[in-house]
This record gives sequence, C-alpha cells and structure tokens, in this order.
Amino acid sequence: MTRVEHPPIERDVTKEQADRVRRLPVGAEQLPNGLGVHFRVWASKRRLVRVVLDDRPDSPVTLEREAEGYFAGLAPRARAGTLYRYQVDDDPQLYPDPVSRYQPQGVHGPSQVVDADEFRWTDGAWAGINSDGQILYEMHVGTFTKEGTWAAAAERLEDLRDLGITCVEVMPVNEFAGRWGWGYDGVQLFAPYHHYGTPDDMRRFIDRAHAVGLGVILDVVYNHLGPDGNYASVFSDQYFSPTHQTDWGDAMNFDAAGSRPVREFFLCNVRMWIEEYHLDGFRFDATQALVDESERHILAEITEVARRSAGNRAIYLVNENEPQHTQLVRPIDGGGCGMDALWNDDFHHAAMVAMTGHSEAYYCDYRGAPQEFISAAKWGYLYQGQRYKWHERRRGTPALDLPPTAFIHFIQNHDQIANTARGDRLHKVTSPGELRAMTALLLLMPQTPMLFQGQEFAASSPFYYFSDHHEDLSKLIAAGRAKEIAQFPSAASPLMQEQLVDPSAPATFERSKIDHSEADRPFHAEIYRLHKELLRLRREEPAFKRVQRRGDIDGAVLGAGAFVLRFFGRPDHGGESGGQGDDRLLIVNLGQDLALDPAPEPLLGAPPGRRWFTIFSSEDPCYGGSGTAPLETEAEGWHIPGRTTVLLRPVNAAEAVVATRFRVAPSCQEAKHREQSV
Repeated sequence: MTRVEHPPIERDVTKEQADRVRRLPVGAEQLPNGLGVHFRVWASKRRLVRVVLDDRPDSPVTLEREAEGYFAGLAPRARAGTLYRYQVDDDPQLYPDPVSRYQPQGVHGPSQVVDADEFRWTDGAWAGINSDGQILYEMHVGTFTKEGTWAAAAERLEDLRDLGITCVEVMPVNEFAGRWGWGYDGVQLFAPYHHYGTPDDMRRFIDRAHAVGLGVILDVVYNHLGPDGNYASVFSDQYFSPTHQTDWGDAMNFDAAGSRPVREFFLCNVRMWIEEYHLDGFRFDATQALVDESERHILAEITEVARRSAGNRAIYLVNENEPQHTQLVRPIDGGGCGMDALWNDDFHHAAMVAMTGHSEAYYCDYRGAPQEFISAAKWGYLYQGQRYKWHERRRGTPALDLPPTAFIHFIQNHDQIANTARGDRLHKVTSPGELRAMTALLLLMPQTPMLFQGQEFAASSPFYYFSDHHEDLSKLIAAGRAKEIAQFPSAASPLMQEQLVDPSAPATFERSKIDHSEADRPFHAEIYRLHKELLRLRREEPAFKRVQRRGDIDGAVLGAGAFVLRFFGRPDHGGESGGQGDDRLLIVNLGQDLALDPAPEPLLGAPPGRRWFTIFSSEDPCYGGSGTAPLETEAEGWHIPGRTTVLLRPVNAAEAVVATRFRVAPSCQEAKHREQSV
C-alpha cells in the first residue's frame, strides 16, 4: 500500500474539508500541510467535550457537537507525537481517547497522536494470503522471545519461514492494563500494546514478515472490553448491549439503539489494522459472543470492509466459534459471513483423549478412536448437530460440503495448554512416540494446521495464563482460573489446586517465555527435524501440496488404535490409472503393534504393478524413534507398528531397490552433515 496523498486544503479548515482528508471517521488524525490534528470522538451522553493537550493544558480545544453524538474539531498546534486527553462536561478527570492510536504510558495515561503515513513500507509487491496452503503459527509477542518485543520477534521470522510456516497468527496486541497479559482483556483496540514497542515497531515486524514471505494475521477481540482501563461508558452508555451478555463482561451493542456508531467503531478498527498496518487478516475471538440480531450481521459487514480495505491484496479471515456455526464461512449472499476458516476444537479434543487417555470435563464427548480422525480428515467438525453431553444440547451445524481449508487443526494452542493445572505442553503429558505420531497426522491432514509457539521444538517452558492488575482484580482472576481448571476432576483436588500458579506473579509470565536455543539440544532438535520434514512433505508431495477437494481422501479403521487415510492422485498430476501413481497412504497407529493378516481393506491395495514403500516414519531414528520395519511383506502380510505414523507411496520393483538404498529425509541429511562438521 502506497503513502496516502491528501488533496490540498486551505488554512481555515471546514468540517467538510476535514472529513474529506481523514482516513477514518473517528480518532485523532494529523492533517496535511502542517494544519494540525483533527479530533473526532463519539460521546453521545455528553454535552461538552474538550481536547486537552499535554503541552498546553491551560488551552483546551472545545469540540463541536455533530449528529448522533459525535464531537469534532481541529487543534492547529497539535502534531504527530502530541499527547492528549479528553475532558467531558464538568468532570475534572481527563480520559484517554477510545480510538487512541497509541498509549505510551498505558491504559490510564494520555493518548498520543500517530501519523501512519510517516512509515515507509517496502512490501508494495506483497499480494496477501488466502486459505490455500497455509501453515499457521500462533505467537504471543511478549513470550515469543526473552525481550518480548516486536523487534526481537522480527529477528526470528526467517527461522519460521525456513521451518515451513507461511503465516503468523499474533495473539491480541491491543492496549491492555498491566505489564503483561494475553491481550484478551484489551480496552483500547486501536493502540498496539506499548510494552511490545511503538506502532512503527509493529509495522516493521509486518513489513519484515512480508519481505521473507510470511503473512501476518491478528487475533482480535470484538465481543467485550476488559475490566481495567475501560472508559467507553464515560463517553456513551450505548457501547454495550442492554440485552446481551458474555462470559467475560458486557456484550458490545451491535443491534440496539445507538448501535450504528458502535458498528462504525469496530469497522474502523478493521480498516485501521489493514490500511495502516498492512495486516493480512484476522482471527476473531469467540464469535459466538458477537450477538447481532439486526438484518445484517456485523461479521458479514466486517468481511466486506476487510476485503475492500485491502484493495488488490488477498485477506484471510479465521474464526473461533465454540458452537461451530458454519454459516460464518458461507457466502454472504447466501446468508453467511463470507469468512475463510474455523478453529476445529473437535480434532484437538479427540487427539488429547487419544494421547493422554483422559476424557474428563469437555473431553467427555470424545473417545480418541480411529474413526474420529478419519471423520475429521474427511469432514472437519465431528459434531455437526448431534447431542453433546458436556453442553446438554446439540452442537454444531452441517459442514459436509465445506472444503478442508475451512478448518484449522491443532493439537496445542494458548487456551488448551493454559487450561491445565501445570500449564504443561503436550510432550509432558504423553509419550514421545504418541507425540510424534500425532504431530505427523496433524501436519499431513488436508485441513490447515496450526502450531503454537515453541511446539516445533517441544519447548520445555510451560504456558500459563498471566495478567497484571490491581490487587482486588488479581484475586478475582486467580479465583476464576482456579474454578475453570477445577472443571477437570483430576485438577480439582486440594493437592492439585495447590499447584496452580498466581496469574499476577512476575514469575508466571517469565516462565512462559520460550528459549529458542533449545531447538539445538538433544530431543528438542529431533522434534524440530520432525516438524521441518513433515512441512517439507506437505509442501512438496503432490498429494498434500494441492488444494484438497471432496473425494480426494478416504479412510478406514484397521484396528483398535489404527487407521489408514488414502490420498488419491489426479490425472493432471502425472499419475497413471486415474491418478493412482500419485496416491499416498498414511497409516496411523496410536495403539499397540497390529498384525494385519489377512488385510481385507481395499484402501491398502497398491496401484497396478506397484508396491507401497515407506517415505516417512515418525519412528525414524532421526526424530528420536526406534526405527520402522517394512509394513507389508509377502510372507507375513501387514504389520502396523504401535505409536507410529507412516507415509507410503507406490513404487515399482526397481524403484523400491533404489529408494531403500538412498532414502534419507532432507532434514536428517542436514542434521548428519552438521554432526559430522562438529
């Protein structure tokens, strides 16, 4: 996106002229030609609004009241970098701007004027991203590096690209109270969190990501505002819904009286992140809590505004939606919201039951059985309208017609790690073999995979819930977390409750930071090689790199813990016999060794004149495994090793001899060369 060129205006700025050169209808924006800063704020409950500049507190600028409760005016002496606050009616307290672009002193301090046009972008050729071929990486800026800044995170972007990541999904960075936090209790949605760096630091991070070939999407929370530093009701009582509630606070008002300016507030936020920060899209938090009974749902309008704001760049829009409402990814003209993908908790929950053996609390509706993984690979959601015991009602909506790219699959994320008593990552609660096998399944399934920061090398650091508030609120948050974790009977005992960390303790935040140097140490290096090789296979193997369509994959249960997924080739990929030369067989056994003789399963049959040959095994010694014998022999039929995922391709007899002699995964070759050089 190029620098905005404003039309010239006269020294005496009229309302019409200011509106013409403003980027957004709300907030503080610097006008061209040194004419000052134009302020506009929605304050429908106020009679009088003044702008108080920190360098001229004795000369406040009175704003003119406009329609619908807006106030606007020009401060000729203000400029980029000026600190300011609002004074409302006779209230002696001064307040930050609800549309502040930056809060250098935190949520209770003054706002700062920011000129987004001053930043010089280098990503003019960047085309954006869509849903095809993405590998997501969830990042919390504050714990991704020791420094916890945009600048430090930017230094790691090439490493993510080399691993095989295509898009970074950044946890919320809107301004929130305290020195650390997850960001889901943000109160100033237009201001990047000041402890991570300046707005331009965030822009540099995104510009650098685009330079190395990575997209960046931002996790945004539009369903509520946080409890500390939330001054929205100072300006208007209509920000919040009079009828709807959320689990975290008052719901935003998208459909009652006064909702038009509220909708405009959030649509402007979407525009700002795309136009001023060049973001490639969003992950929308808990969209079931964005209740909107108006004729046009706010999320559909957000989709249209986001895509229009990006111009020729492609935009990628992801939802977290606990009830699994698939209309979110259906076309707008058919009553949907036109977004791209949905987080799939069903896959995560089934995977956790399979790997840990525990099915308590919200895992109670899953068995971790082979059919669940086959169904997830073919259809995405497991629950598409069936009864769900945990909620005591039906869950989900039909999704059989949706493409695999409509679903985001993961086995770790910020919530699911922190929702355990110890904040343990997956390698701490399952066996190495099961971790490797499930990782392979995740990264080779047709759905879009997502990794959580540090997962690629089995980071030893836990990931806790952490926040930094005043004492009374901190106690309430700690009690709430203890109650939430106690929904798991195994974590409800007094002994386990004593193990819970204090979310407000500095050590809780510090211990959650990952140490990237671990990736070179024993065990961690093996897990890293596993991820790198799997992402290479996903990127280069024809069966995985193409966009999957319905009918491209089928599966069958082979045993109590074993199943097969067959990825069918296509004639246009050079395969013979209807594409069978490009077929791939993924065999997963999360249970014990399985002798399959006889093997009356047609999906195991190789194409004519071919035999199946192993091109990947999660038990390869390169990844810390104990090796894998051939899965099929003429004498004994099929032998499926336990706790293993194996990928096979069809080869003829001559190819099999050559492949057996020379097959070494590229990531393992790199490791061997590195060890020899040392």
